[in-house]
Amino acid sequence: MTLAEKIGQMRQINASDGYPPDWLGDELRAGRVGSILNNVDVGMVNEMQRIAVEESRLGIPLLVGRDVIHGFKTVMPIPLGQAATWNPDLIRDGASVAAREAATTGVNWTFAPMIDISRDARWGRIAESLGEDAYLTSELGAAMVRGFQGDDLSESGTIAACAKHFAGYGAAESGRDYATTNIPENELRNVYLPPFQAAVDSGVSSFMTSFSDLDGVPATGNAFLLRQVLRDEWAFDGLVVSDWDSVRQLQIHGLTENDRESAFEAVTAGVDMEMHGDAYANHLESLIEDGRVDIATVDASVANILRIKFRLGLFENPFTDPDSLPPIGDPEALETAEQLALQSVVMLRNEGGALPLSAESMNSVAVIGPLADAPIEQLGTWIFDGDRELSITPMHAIHTLVGHDIDVRYLRAMETSRSHSTEAFDEAVEIASETDAVVLFLGEESILSGEAHSRADISLPGAQAELVRRVRATGKPVIAVILAGRPLTLTDIVDDVDAILFAWHPGTMGGSAIADILFGRQSPSGKLPATFPRMVGQIPIYYNQKNTGKPPSPDTVVHIDDIDAHAPQLSLGMTAFHLDAGYTPLFPFGFGLSYTRFEYRDIEIGSDEIRLGESLLVSAELANVGDVAADEIVQLYVRDLVGSVTRPVRELKGFRRVRLEPGESARIEFTLHTDDLAFVGRDMQRSAEPGEFHVWIGGSSEADLQANFRIVADD
Repeated sequence: MTLAEKIGQMRQINASDGYPPDWLGDELRAGRVGSILNNVDVGMVNEMQRIAVEESRLGIPLLVGRDVIHGFKTVMPIPLGQAATWNPDLIRDGASVAAREAATTGVNWTFAPMIDISRDARWGRIAESLGEDAYLTSELGAAMVRGFQGDDLSESGTIAACAKHFAGYGAAESGRDYATTNIPENELRNVYLPPFQAAVDSGVSSFMTSFSDLDGVPATGNAFLLRQVLRDEWAFDGLVVSDWDSVRQLQIHGLTENDRESAFEAVTAGVDMEMHGDAYANHLESLIEDGRVDIATVDASVANILRIKFRLGLFENPFTDPDSLPPIGDPEALETAEQLALQSVVMLRNEGGALPLSAESMNSVAVIGPLADAPIEQLGTWIFDGDRELSITPMHAIHTLVGHDIDVRYLRAMETSRSHSTEAFDEAVEIASETDAVVLFLGEESILSGEAHSRADISLPGAQAELVRRVRATGKPVIAVILAGRPLTLTDIVDDVDAILFAWHPGTMGGSAIADILFGRQSPSGKLPATFPRMVGQIPIYYNQKNTGKPPSPDTVVHIDDIDAHAPQLSLGMTAFHLDAGYTPLFPFGFGLSYTRFEYRDIEIGSDEIRLGESLLVSAELANVGDVAADEIVQLYVRDLVGSVTRPVRELKGFRRVRLEPGESARIEFTLHTDDLAFVGRDMQRSAEPGEFHVWIGGSSEADLQANFRIVADD
């Protein structure tokens, strides 16, 4: 290969404008393009592949990239919603459907999964994440990789996955997208890096660098991340792509003086391909000629790119025949989307058994709110190709389910979720007063979350809380169904509704899933993948915090309203809490209610002591003591009481989705190896340490069924 052809492989060009075979043809013939993105017209893509393969000197096919984040035409719940299923197999199936549909257009590379640990609900991109926990994100992210890539990357209908954003992007200050991240190396290795290592272990094809810096060095120029950790420690042999124009943005960060220096920093740090930028095209050749960049560096990057093209089978078959793949929106795709939506819904409140609604005992129901019949809004963020015509809205699904048996009275009430107008609220009150129950569809429009859509106030926007209060005053049962791209602060409404279903942005089949849960055809089974704060000032609040030297407890909390006037200046409570919010969240990680009642009993451990390198069996009995068959997500947590570095108060180490009939019980077993209890210590090496441990099994991170064991050192 000539140097120009090598540099060409390192360029990714946005091909979304006009007819790219015309304006991009000469570049393709000259071998100066390695990848295109954002073109999903199969005819255009095939023609660009034809030019690259048949009219360039070397005939190297193109990588064709697209953001296929949570579905293609058939849209699955947002990733954060999928995480609420705690179901790796189903998440794998959803990614597989997305891959098949995207592949019909010639796309062979997606920029997913996003596996940034996200502890700040203000951050718009928490919607794309799998939540706040490294273990859950690792398991579910690896499942997504397997779904996109299948068992053989060269098979029809598979596409290359991309683990992003490497690394620490989810820790952006104040939840502001693109902002600085400051993460000590120990925290980076124990919390933020494990999902990426799990992606490598699952065979992920590519990595994308983060927009943000990391402790002063932007990720796109960070050799510690890209060479030391990714290549040397993890032996990753796929390709690394920059995020959109992030090479040239090194100058804007203040790391470099100009685009030439940005190209130098990025390529030497280990970025193989530049997405939508021309720093490499304009400056790599001169940097090599000047001796600043070794040709071996470029050769290694090109090899990484070509390796993925070979694994995709593009040299044997670069062209796409849509007829060889299942049709868009086929029954399997829609069923997968519906199951993901169904299992993602989290019931946060159900006072007095307000849910499920009974179609047999009701004459009428009011369906009110801006998100009840909004086919595009339920799809969520990053759905460039989502087909709104496939959407089954909650309003449509409720009508279909109840038929003529129940009078369904519908009112939008607000033009958008952000509207401050209360003009229609009198009509909403009138309708509510005339019906047996009210279902309010509230939350955020899809545009309020996602990239560059961070919020400082994460309460219900607009006049929604006022709508709740007005309807509540009718005295009728009020059920809130919330569609949103992030955890919200619900303190303003939680006591004014009888039940809350948190449905995230549930995707194409969200309406059917919600209707089935509302009317008891299915029991809600989702569990929270992220903590819900009482108020935004508690952020960051997450379950696996450190204990501190002054941990809070119920008897040490002092509320601001209980402080006497002119009280002496004392360290009230002497522990870590907020005077106006306490120390507990509104809803904890792992929480979710059901239409039945599950009891956990009789935790057992195989031994009180194990040695390093051994395993321990932990089990408990789960019983369905209610009247409804339902799924429960059984969760296993541990605490390492003493470590060479301080350890979290709890850490998720296992989970299992179990279905039980009424009256049925089962003993649920988990195997813990001492490697599962390893962590990165002061020496930045990962190992398990002898000492005392607590272990819990239960239905949330607040599980109280506990046992104790000890790891003993080898003699």
